Amino acid sequence: MANRKKVALTRDDKKYIWHPFSQMADWLKDDPNPPLIIARAKGNYLYDINGKKYLDGVSSLWVTVHGHRKKEIDNALKDQINKVSHSTFLGLTHEPAIKLAKELIRIAPKGLKKVFYSDNGSTSVEIALKMAYQYWCQCSKNKKAKFLSLKNAYHGDTIGSVSVGGMDLFHSKFKPLLFDTYFAPSPYCYRCPHRKNDHNFPLTAKSFSDHCKIMGCEGNCLTEVKNILQKHQGEIAAAIIEPMIQGAAGMLTFPKGYLKRFEQLCKKFNVLLICDEVATGFGRTGKMFAVEHENVKCDFLCLSKGISGGYLPLAATLTTENIYSAFLGKYEEFKTFFHGHTYTANPLACRAAIANLEIFKKEKVLKTIKPKIDYLTQELNKLKNIKWVGDIRQIGLMAGIELVKNKAKRINFDDKYKVGAKVCALCRQKGLILRPLGNVIVLMPPLSISEKEITKIIEIVKNSIIRFCSNIN
Repeated sequence: MANRKKVALTRDDKKYIWHPFSQMADWLKDDPNPPLIIARAKGNYLYDINGKKYLDGVSSLWVTVHGHRKKEIDNALKDQINKVSHSTFLGLTHEPAIKLAKELIRIAPKGLKKVFYSDNGSTSVEIALKMAYQYWCQCSKNKKAKFLSLKNAYHGDTIGSVSVGGMDLFHSKFKPLLFDTYFAPSPYCYRCPHRKNDHNFPLTAKSFSDHCKIMGCEGNCLTEVKNILQKHQGEIAAAIIEPMIQGAAGMLTFPKGYLKRFEQLCKKFNVLLICDEVATGFGRTGKMFAVEHENVKCDFLCLSKGISGGYLPLAATLTTENIYSAFLGKYEEFKTFFHGHTYTANPLACRAAIANLEIFKKEKVLKTIKPKIDYLTQELNKLKNIKWVGDIRQIGLMAGIELVKNKAKRINFDDKYKVGAKVCALCRQKGLILRPLGNVIVLMPPLSISEKEITKIIEIVKNSIIRFCSNIN
């Protein structure tokens, strides 16, 4: 009966659905795997329609924080459903949104005072971009209208967020639709064109300067940031950055001190700073927010993904009293921020987020994940000697394993081999769900992951890499 149901659902999926970030020609051919139909979940595991169990190695695309079916969040949602599931936030307000905003400001980096809600990471960024532009329009004769971003950046898929995105694979086709943005090189140390040695260094240098001396690169990536800001400070409204790690680019971790230097340059040239913590927020890097690693103060903090514990779509753009005040005025001045969404501050999503943050406090999550982070580092080290593992990058419980054809020369596999996808397909057969970024195997398990489960993840990944790559090399 279950198999007949699976066949029918698979047929209808292929007939009616267009999946995101998926080549549908491959999907229709079951390449590299037939569609996996998830029926239920519990803890750190997902179960398919036939009852097979899979470890959720990417937190269901980086959102699940405390595991699936967390009792406290389940109960909070049931309670909220009995009150109100949705009410417009235009001209009205409600208790879950108010309580959540107060708690977000309490835990946020110092200086952030106001919360503007939306419903996904792209919109949280879009809001920050529009606020930054309108801020300069309303408080300065110099109407700054451009932005600085980094190459390899990913900030979402709406037109504004794509305009500040630096990944050609995702964004180049839409270039005619986008506004102009200045791009500086990202600190992709493994493939830095200025490095003068071939040794791969973990981020153990005491400062950005020391790191660059070891690499022999002289910090060219940050120098270009300075040059752009200096030359175009009168045009640039804000600079946007993913703090400490560029996630969608392949888990590109920043050298120690880079983020702080970036912040200091923005302040020096009077450019607002947008920190996109959609992927890094809520404990993923070992801190509640990644900016805390280098005590960075920003003008905008963009949050989504883990904000509701992986239960419901929700996002928030946090900003300062200074930014907020620039939008205050008489009705007829039209300084209002004319932006909003139908499901802005949905009560169910806000209530889930409140429960999520209560678990952080109750279970002392940020303290309990520290040994797990160290253990993941220890386990990842077991992969370093595999001939196809070019680089391993990690911060907190976020990690990327870059696979290459030639380790000594850092030569990539040909795209036709679909190495990342094929390795993850083998992992799925062993009961582990991962989703690659090109030829980078991404690990981002829930914060509730156990050391035993981390061992299982690494063992499956190791065997899958060796099994697939040894057949094509």
